[in-house]
Amino acid sequence: MLFKTGRLAVLSGFAAVALAAGLNAATPTRIKSTEDMNSRAGPTINPETAPGRPLFEQHCAMCHLGGVPKAPSPNFLAMLAPDAIVSALTNGVMRQQAASLTPAEKVQVAEYLTRTPYASYQRPAPPPRCKGAAAKFDMTDVPADIGWGHDNRRFIPATIAGLAKADVPKLKLKWAFAYPAATHIRSQPTIAWGTLFVGSQDGTIYAMDPDTGCTKWTTRLSAEVRTAIVADAATKRLTFGDLLGKVHVLDALTGKEIWAQRMSDHADATITGTPTLGGGLLFVPVSSLEVVQAGNPAYPCCTFRGSVVAVDPATGAEKWRAYTAGQPVPQGKTADGTQILGPSGAPVWNSPTYDAATNRVYFGSGENYSTPADDGSDAVFAVDATTGKRIWSTQLTLGDAWNVGCMMGLGSCPKEGGPDYDVAASPLLIDTGNGAKMLVIGQKSGQAWGLDPDTGKVKWMTRLGHGGTQGGVHFGMSAEGNRVFVPINDMADTGDARLYDPAIRGAGLHALDAATGNVIWQAKAKDNCEGRKFCDPGISAAVTSIPGVVFGGHLDGMLRAYDADTGAILWQYDTTQPMPAIGGQTAKGGSMSGPGAAVWKGKVFVNSGYGMYSHAPGNALMVFEVAK
Repeated sequence: MLFKTGRLAVLSGFAAVALAAGLNAATPTRIKSTEDMNSRAGPTINPETAPGRPLFEQHCAMCHLGGVPKAPSPNFLAMLAPDAIVSALTNGVMRQQAASLTPAEKVQVAEYLTRTPYASYQRPAPPPRCKGAAAKFDMTDVPADIGWGHDNRRFIPATIAGLAKADVPKLKLKWAFAYPAATHIRSQPTIAWGTLFVGSQDGTIYAMDPDTGCTKWTTRLSAEVRTAIVADAATKRLTFGDLLGKVHVLDALTGKEIWAQRMSDHADATITGTPTLGGGLLFVPVSSLEVVQAGNPAYPCCTFRGSVVAVDPATGAEKWRAYTAGQPVPQGKTADGTQILGPSGAPVWNSPTYDAATNRVYFGSGENYSTPADDGSDAVFAVDATTGKRIWSTQLTLGDAWNVGCMMGLGSCPKEGGPDYDVAASPLLIDTGNGAKMLVIGQKSGQAWGLDPDTGKVKWMTRLGHGGTQGGVHFGMSAEGNRVFVPINDMADTGDARLYDPAIRGAGLHALDAATGNVIWQAKAKDNCEGRKFCDPGISAAVTSIPGVVFGGHLDGMLRAYDADTGAILWQYDTTQPMPAIGGQTAKGGSMSGPGAAVWKGKVFVNSGYGMYSHAPGNALMVFEVAK
């Protein structure tokens, strides 16, 4: 059966390695706790001996370990900035619950949760304020409907990119910015009205001059910005999602918040994929971090259901919600005696694709978090953009239920045991000629798929790698015309004791014909890590294309420009090197994951640093320009 090939091909690869490689095979590792996946920069707090631990257990654990449905888990809180936690305990939503704590104890709780010594958490002043002409917005530079939030093909036309293929090898670093107290950057830069807009780990939004990095305004919100900043030319507003599952809408010219609305009442809900504007609505993908909760064998897993929510972009009022997974109900207990609830999960990690011609919205889902696996996981959906009614769904991998408990070998791992083959990247709607269209899908299985956008029927499947827990396609593909550029992650060791067949490892960049799935070229990445921890050669970050060129950021910190016709490397830059940054700081990148490059008027804007999930930390925003 075609729909089963995704799982069986990789499982046969595991068997081949185990049987044929024998003693020469590298021994895969297994994480002992979620702490093993963290890659922190600077001093850290030992959670076992932290004075904030007993304080948290006495005053907070009852609610945040599942006692109150809307209370975020410690794993979730660990991703907040330390001062944001102290602020919540002092003046925010938790001030009543923390009324008995002294100021010093509130700091200790924040240190325990974030593993960060408060004394080392220093927020330098933002970049210098712009003056004169740099402080003004160029109202003639109207943002085009390209990139995440508008057109998920991530292709930037020559009129906007302003960068010829022949000039790409001449790119040089123009300026860099060190995000304050950051180890990872999830926000895709956006350039509109002559201004660079980007979010950060501590929830600050920056409106910067693209030439110098000075700020026109900054606005700090409650939590990390995880999506692209979507600029709406008609309303002069910015839209994005955050760690806490909120959508925010700001005035682009002042930074003033117009509205903010949480998209789910689940405590671990978040927004990873960028909200999409189309047809008078805003389509918001809802994912969650509950998948990590099962790393605690006592946690009743799981109750989250993935969805896409359509809201009024003017007010945030919900119009409809399309769920992926079925309604969770009790399913028995684990060997540890913990309640199992399912089906669950099937998060929507990707930015929905809106098609005005058919008034449809397309999106993909991830794995179920608990038994039983249902038909909503690892699937592609087409829904009516006006009502949210499902038109069709196509499941690419059957029987996929997985959570972090599987990585640790715990009883909380569902009986299906994975394989964790999310459809994590946005579907690309491609015009293949003569009026024909193809919906191209990238999956963590290491496969690319071509689906009929009218019916969801599979037209072709091409294997590009072995896939896995951290394998295959992650954050996003790109397309120029009929060519689709597919980045493959394919980590060799994913910390879950799995064996992967190195013969089919696809780490690197691949080009396909959208009509047939035929491979045009493959540019597999050389492994230059030389044993460095949290270093891998593959591409997890979304790729971006301009005429004749594809920009891809690698997990080893290399930013490369590939020839779109041949896959040859035109230019590369090591983002892990220390760089002088504006304001007298030092910027240093790390693994590149999440957002990709933005290109505007001859400049390339990119973030580097992904200190989470076994990747290298970094804090760099870089701007490149052709040397004159």
